[in-house]
Parts: sequence; C-alpha cells; structure tokens
Amino acid sequence: MARAIAELARAQGIEVIHLSDRFPRDTTDVDWIRALRKEQWIIVSGDTRISRNPAEREAWLESRLTAFFFEESWSRRRFWVQAAELVRWWPVLLETAGTCMHGSGYLLPFKGNTPKLIYGLKERQR
Repeated sequence: MARAIAELARAQGIEVIHLSDRFPRDTTDVDWIRALRKEQWIIVSGDTRISRNPAEREAWLESRLTAFFFEESWSRRRFWVQAAELVRWWPVLLETAGTCMHGSGYLLPFKGNTPKLIYGLKERQR
C-alpha cells in the first residue's frame, strides 16, 4: 500500500517510502527508529507492538518521530477495504502531522475520522 499511496501523494509533493525500500528487512525496530530520528519522518505502521515494547517505545520517544498506528481491527479487513480506508484517512494524517508536536503517536481506528492520541501532545505550542 505504501507504493500506491506514494503515487497518489506525489501530486502533493509528498514523498512516501516503504521501510523495506530504505532498510534491510532484518533491521530491528530500534535500529531503524534511531536512524530515522535525524530526518523527522512521519511513520504509518500496522505494528502496534512498537508502542508497547519497552525498548522500542523508549526509542520512539527519544526519536521524536510522529507515528500513526493502525488499530488491530484493520488486520481483520480484506486488502482492498484496508486500501480504500487508508486513502480516506490520508488527508487527516497529513493535517494531524502538520499540527501536532513532533514525537506524538496516534492510533487510527478503522472507522472514524479522528486519530486517537496515545502519546505526546496534540498541538504545537504557539
């Protein structure tokens, strides 16, 4: 899905890269998180374990990477249903990423239109 979203996002001047296009598949979560912290990526992931595993969570918090995690209910949906829902969510992710504090983490419910903040601050201090 990352490559499909990449094609759609390119029209907005947004670069989307699948993690495996940047790192070998056996790279640990802690290693790629630490490598990306210098670049301030926005992470979209179905791996909610990252937000719960103590070592990985510590790396996330230190990295100050903004992350969006799919709720587990996404995994029970068929591929094309997931793809359509991700496209529907995409503008919300962009808006949220543009207004939240770096390092915030969100959970994306399968249905709905508001990401659930799981760590960090909702909006940048002005």
